[in-house]
Amino acid sequence: MLYERGLLARASAEIRKLGEHTGVFLLTSPRVARHWRGKLEAALAGVNRRGTLLFDDRERAKSMPTAEKLCRELVRAGADRRAVLVAAGGGVVGDVAGFVAATYLRGVRLVHIPTTLVAQVDSAIGGKTGVNLPEGKNLVGAFYPGQLVLADPATLGTLPSREFRSGLYEVIKYGVICDRKLFTFLEKNIEKLIGRERCALDFAIVRCIQAKADVVSHDERESGLREILNFGHTFAHAFETATQYRVYLHGEAVGWGMIAAARLAERASFLPAAQAARIESLVRRVGALPAAPAHDPERLVAIMGSDKKTRGGNLRFVVPDRIGHVETVSDIPKKLVCDVLVNLRVAKNSEGVG
Repeated sequence: MLYERGLLARASAEIRKLGEHTGVFLLTSPRVARHWRGKLEAALAGVNRRGTLLFDDRERAKSMPTAEKLCRELVRAGADRRAVLVAAGGGVVGDVAGFVAATYLRGVRLVHIPTTLVAQVDSAIGGKTGVNLPEGKNLVGAFYPGQLVLADPATLGTLPSREFRSGLYEVIKYGVICDRKLFTFLEKNIEKLIGRERCALDFAIVRCIQAKADVVSHDERESGLREILNFGHTFAHAFETATQYRVYLHGEAVGWGMIAAARLAERASFLPAAQAARIESLVRRVGALPAAPAHDPERLVAIMGSDKKTRGGNLRFVVPDRIGHVETVSDIPKKLVCDVLVNLRVAKNSEGVG
């Protein structure tokens, strides 16, 4: 993974280091293309770019039909097993294009150019790819790391404010799960990050990249340690699925999920109340979240039961026992989970955002 301002202009040179290929295909979304298509195509001009494929990057379009459509377009464009796919965009673009790269002709080379904060600190690193089913998020996918990840923070400059703030929740996640120094930095500097101040942003992004790379290097296929990256996500994926991906950006769902997981950890006597309050306070300082889900807690728990993190029908939650350290538990009573979900609805500062 490379992170550097101005890195996008060197994309061709970096891709050439991967060796011979029969053509580069750029996969991105109309939203990303509006701001970056010209610069992306120019950056790939030196490596035989043979086409640009656009697809919807909304979460509800992260589906098998979208992946099939892209595969068929690649066939028509003449992409063979020595092609290189370049995924340029946020988490949905990376997940879908990565899944296509993993499965098209049983696997072609993949390069990520993440253009959102969520993608730069999290989703572009580590090789998880996938699409959603109506029954749940990311239920079909593969572990398929990109051969190259090129993260240029200049691409964050065109992100809408809400989408940028959505990425900050994933940054907070790393502070909670494994980096107390980062968490303390965020408490002191969250306003600077919201304002996209360069030094603060570079520090936080690099810390997250290092943390994700360290975790993944020890557990590539999520058989143990890597599960800590799911802090807040058991709740978040249920919130996204229940609302058909129409209410929350992914990071916003993770924000609510972290609040819920911190409260659950406190109620289950894993986490001191003062530290749970610090986690919730930092999440809320990023900005107003869309309203907490008003769905029946029993339904949300049922959706969690379909999550890929479930084992033998038992829900698994990543919960902090102190800031900077978490553990995975599977013996928390269902009633306690439901109580936490009910209390989220009446939480203060849950006004909606546009």
